[in-house]
Amino acid sequence: MSSILERLAIILEQRKTADPTHSYVAKLYAQGLDAILKKVAEETAEVLLAAKDGDSKHLQEEVADLWFHCLVLLAQQGLKPEMVLMELERRFGHSGLKDPSKKTQVPKK
Repeated sequence: MSSILERLAIILEQRKTADPTHSYVAKLYAQGLDAILKKVAEETAEVLLAAKDGDSKHLQEEVADLWFHCLVLLAQQGLKPEMVLMELERRFGHSGLKDPSKKTQVPKK
């Protein structure tokens, strides 16, 4: 796993017990899941806008914000970044396209 992801994961775990008046992440944790989800949604929208603007530096910054808040969400949910990396590894080399030879069955009513 990336060194920065490991370091962030450790810090995000530590912030679970930090004082919300002194830590942005601790404040998010204290505000609960809805506040974290709101931040993920806000950052997602900012990524979309940055991409539409065509400013690669701004897009890079907004994706970093989104990834950070996704890491906060994972930690809040008791998940670790390496779990997501393992899922990506599991999917590696698999096409996201449906195999046309396999027919999708329609459920019976």
